Parts: sequence; C-alpha cells; structure tokens
Amino acid sequence: MATVLFYEKPGCRNNTRQKLWLAASGHTVLAKNLLQENWSRKELRPFFGDLPVALWFNPAAPRIKSGEIKPADLDADTALNLMLSAPLLIRRPLLKVNDEPHAGFDADEIRAWIGLNEEKSGNDLEICHSPVRPCPAPKAAEAAANDAASSITPPERIIKNHLNSELLSMELQHA
Repeated sequence: MATVLFYEKPGCRNNTRQKLWLAASGHTVLAKNLLQENWSRKELRPFFGDLPVALWFNPAAPRIKSGEIKPADLDADTALNLMLSAPLLIRRPLLKVNDEPHAGFDADEIRAWIGLNEEKSGNDLEICHSPVRPCPAPKAAEAAANDAASSITPPERIIKNHLNSELLSMELQHA
C-alpha cells in the first residue's frame, strides 16, 4: 500500500475521517498542517492538475460561503495568489503519493488512484458537516479534540503519531 502525505486543517472532522479510511485501507498516512505549510506557487499548483479553477477552492471557507470570493470568476494566477495569502481557501485535503499530487477526497478517484476499502462514512467526505459555524480555529479545534479524547475508553481508541515533532490525534470511528 501507499505512503500518503496528507495536508489537512487540524481539527477538521472530515479530514480525520479521510485519514482513518486511508489507514483502514492499508495506507500509511503522514499528516501535515496545510495552514502552516510555507507554500509556493510551484509547490501548490500541481495538486490541482487539470481541475477547473473553481474546484481548487474549499467551498466551506467563510470567504467563499459569504460570496466575497467567487472561484468561478477567477483565473489560475489570481486563484493561486489568493490561496497563498489565505491557505484556508485551499481545497482539502491535499494528498501526495510518490510525488504525485491530488486535491480533494473523491472516494472513487482515490480508490482508482491508490485504493480504498469499501468502508464508507455515512456523510460525503468532501462537504463540511460541522455543526459549528464557522468551524473553530485550528488551535481551538485541536484543544476540543484533545479534551474529548481524554474521556474516551476502550474499545474506542485514539491513535497518536508524531510527525515533525507534532502530536496528531485521530478518533477511530465505530461501526
């Protein structure tokens, strides 16, 4: 199976479910904070391949939802400039396997690309289903996830991995 470099927004429930699904499918997931990455145009652009510019954006980003930014009206250069200045606008997750980049988590595309088991969440994993609007800031979301994790008992377990000296927590889904 593959080693997947997984750029996420820490605390994002969908990103957590996506990582768990990849791991349950036999992949090794190396999670990185998409918002803290020092992106360049040269590094970011390949993730979007031949996708239309409008699909480069995170539709749940507040500036998109409010209509302040209309991705369908943007050219590639303007889109990249916006995303470099405000990484929350970037469609998540960004994935890389063997230097091959990919944006978003369309299960059928991921299955064809690197393989996924048939286990699936009941929700669309590309649409934000957070009951909190807007989503808490990454630090607040991480703190809430850590508080919730401290009260979980077996067989519900927390998988903890160190990556770049950062502790990442993922909650396992129940069947």
